[in-house]
Amino acid sequence: MLRALTTAATGMVAQQMNIDVISNNLANVNTTGYKKVRTEFQDLLSQTLKAPGAQGAQGTNQPVGIQIGLGTRTSATNRIFTEGVMKSTGNKLDVAIEGDGFLQVQLDDGTPAYTRDGSLKIDGNGQLTTSDGFIVQPQVTIPANATDITITSDGRVSIKTAGDTAQTEVGSLQLAKFANPAGLEAIGKNLYKETSGSGTAIQGTAGQEGFGSLQQNFLEGSNVQVVEELISLIQAERAFEVNSKLITAADNMLKNVNRIG
Repeated sequence: MLRALTTAATGMVAQQMNIDVISNNLANVNTTGYKKVRTEFQDLLSQTLKAPGAQGAQGTNQPVGIQIGLGTRTSATNRIFTEGVMKSTGNKLDVAIEGDGFLQVQLDDGTPAYTRDGSLKIDGNGQLTTSDGFIVQPQVTIPANATDITITSDGRVSIKTAGDTAQTEVGSLQLAKFANPAGLEAIGKNLYKETSGSGTAIQGTAGQEGFGSLQQNFLEGSNVQVVEELISLIQAERAFEVNSKLITAADNMLKNVNRIG
């Protein structure tokens, strides 16, 4: 009976975490460049009462054994880096990455971070930054007298000034990609940091050697599918409910045993 209580409890804890992940996905359904997270589970160590292949009394080997599982646990929260829906904004400083890659920015402590959020801004020094003021790397400076900004699919940034008919290139946006983007550490503000699990950042030009291309006047939306998340939520709720009923059933059986005693 006690084994059933603890086993069911592990199921409730695992589904509680699953619901936490689903709620965060739904909360970020309109977050630019957000990538949904999937909860993954694995079973716990089984208690072996009789090992498979054990020798029987007549010298024969048992074809099967007796093993009782002790529950489940969360093994990973896996971030899914499929593309979100491209949204037209008409803003010259908005860029969406169509394909693999991240924009690189510099944090306040000088370390690099990476983002799929291409809603760029211009700070007081004319540098391209994120909404939180983190400077895009390599740095691109837009002159104060610029009247038009063009960002090509391969990341070249050009401007026009009053009275000029030709464009002047002022810099370029480079992309970074990773062997295992799911291993990146999410640090908030639509940013990720490199880890040993993600591998080292590989720098490259947009649209070349497997890197995605840039689309000006667009932003990448979240890849969260509300219907899928709601279905997962229903499944998680039912699994939690079933495990709670198992605890109630085990408790009733213990109660009956105590009455007999």
